[in-house]
Amino acid sequence: MDTLKTLRKISLLNRKKTDPGKFIFTGNVPGEELDIQLFKYTKDDCIERKNISPESLEKFQSDNYNYWLNIYGLNDPDAIASICSRHNIHNLAIQDILDVNQRPKFQEFESYSFLTIKSIVPSNNELLTEQISFVLGKNFLISFQERKADFFEHLRYRLREDKGIIRESGSDYLLYAMLESILDNYFKTLNQLDSDIENLNFIDTKKELLPNTLEMIENHKKFVHFIKKSILPIKEFSQIIERQENKYIERKNLKYFLEIKDLCLTLLDSCDILQSSLESSTNLFFSVQGHRMNQVMKTLTIVATIFIPLTFITGIYGMNFQNMPETQWKYGYAALWLLIILIFFWMIFYLKKRKWF
Repeated sequence: MDTLKTLRKISLLNRKKTDPGKFIFTGNVPGEELDIQLFKYTKDDCIERKNISPESLEKFQSDNYNYWLNIYGLNDPDAIASICSRHNIHNLAIQDILDVNQRPKFQEFESYSFLTIKSIVPSNNELLTEQISFVLGKNFLISFQERKADFFEHLRYRLREDKGIIRESGSDYLLYAMLESILDNYFKTLNQLDSDIENLNFIDTKKELLPNTLEMIENHKKFVHFIKKSILPIKEFSQIIERQENKYIERKNLKYFLEIKDLCLTLLDSCDILQSSLESSTNLFFSVQGHRMNQVMKTLTIVATIFIPLTFITGIYGMNFQNMPETQWKYGYAALWLLIILIFFWMIFYLKKRKWF
């Protein structure tokens, strides 16, 4: 994994609007083109509609069918607002859907529950995140996705082919299955991060450290922190469902949301382990750097220690005094070299005996 991107440059939401009915998308513009898909299903029947225009959407009927309306692309705020207004979604929820800076949250409204979370798109070269929002009602679920990432393709297959219990269950079970799919991507991402951390091998002091090693560690730390911050609201949502009765979640399906809570706790434990491992990697990095610096300083000190007495001797006989008897001696030059060589080898022997090297 070469780079870690927590998505994009995003614009800030301007809350000083002269028109309160005007909504702003704070993500990348241009983004994904608006694409609407609808599943209408019961245990015995499943109707799928694709490429629906916002104008042709109708209100969900109070019949035996469950409805799943999935919307890709949020870069057309007017179209999103039109869809939401058609289904009586409050303006505050609409702005939360369009504001990708929004902290993941869960909120109860009169006729539906609203949940917005951050999801992750695993990739070999980069990690991208996106915001996904859910509106859960009595017999419907509306999901808003920033881009076409195949988080839920297996759920579409189950609906089409009547696999599992998804068609005989309500929209609350569909929400559980979608949250489970999103959490599964977090598991894959953390596993990938764990592999990357294991590959950060800088214990061998003979090898040169890559200059971006510390930057990679810090990027991993930021991303693990981001994942942890994204998972906590999902855990809080599951705990709210556990503590108090929600009119849109059947009691028989409560056990599935308890499973979501357990998955969140497992992910949070994994995040804590990775954060600890990254902190250890940072400490080890600086320890290795310090050790290598000490080795360099030790080598320089040894060389300097050996040459200090030699420099002293040559300094004495480099003085310009006339009355120096040794300078007139026939074998003075050879004797001086012999003395220098003897001191050199004696210093090496002495330092080696002291285990300096």
